[in-house]
Amino acid sequence: METQLLRTFATVARLASFSAAAGELGYTQAAVSQQIAALETDLKVQLLHRRPVTPTEAGARLLEHAAPILLRLDAARADVARLTQTPAATLTFGLTPLAAATSAMAAAVAALRQQMPRLDVTVQIAPRMQTATAVARGTLDVALVDGLAAPNDLLTPFPPLAAIGVTETPVAVVLPGGHPLAARDALRLTDLADARWIEAPDIAPLSDIRRLAGVEGFRPALHYTGTDTRTLIALATAGQGLTLLPGTAIPEAVTAVAVTTPPLAHRVELIHGTLRKGSPPALLASLL
Repeated sequence: METQLLRTFATVARLASFSAAAGELGYTQAAVSQQIAALETDLKVQLLHRRPVTPTEAGARLLEHAAPILLRLDAARADVARLTQTPAATLTFGLTPLAAATSAMAAAVAALRQQMPRLDVTVQIAPRMQTATAVARGTLDVALVDGLAAPNDLLTPFPPLAAIGVTETPVAVVLPGGHPLAARDALRLTDLADARWIEAPDIAPLSDIRRLAGVEGFRPALHYTGTDTRTLIALATAGQGLTLLPGTAIPEAVTAVAVTTPPLAHRVELIHGTLRKGSPPALLASLL
């Protein structure tokens, strides 16, 4: 199976259009059609319905394999480039929304710019998987990502990247004032499985909570697609649903109760590919 054909197939499936894929890849539409036909001939199965353009059952299964394969190839190219290219006087630094608020990040960037005053730094904020994918593909040099984890455990792995733990802080459930559980010293997460929650995929995804609690439930009463923790906390305190956040992100005036069972922590990690000695990414990693 040729990599070029697999990449073309993944692009057509993502854009649901042969013509849009041709524009993105720099091919003619006829060339894209020929590549898809060649891949289907090789695998002896139809991969895409044509009208509308959607994956067949076999195509959907191939897509599950295609994403990690293509990411690995992009990561290999980026890793080789890191080793062979002259270190640039630039740093493109990725952050997830809550990682952006860590004092360690700001202090490290300030110290790095003191050491390299001519360094051109660009900071980009995006969700965790998007950020990790960008580091693997080399469009970000390094990144700080955050999420829920058991103490001293890594976040969901991002092969082929390496991860360095930066901070771990306790977590707490944000409650509206007067909530029946507000007087508790601590809570068990499983006791809240049937409560109303806020789905905030870029800050506090319920999928992480379900996975770590080990039970179903935690159904969303409201969806919040932003990245501002103040807005999320305001929604929770107004009774629109519960949310689980690091204690350091919750103002003292807000009602919040620590979660102690299971033991959980909000973890921030630096993720990176190969770090070339003396390069800005390597220096930033040492400072963190």
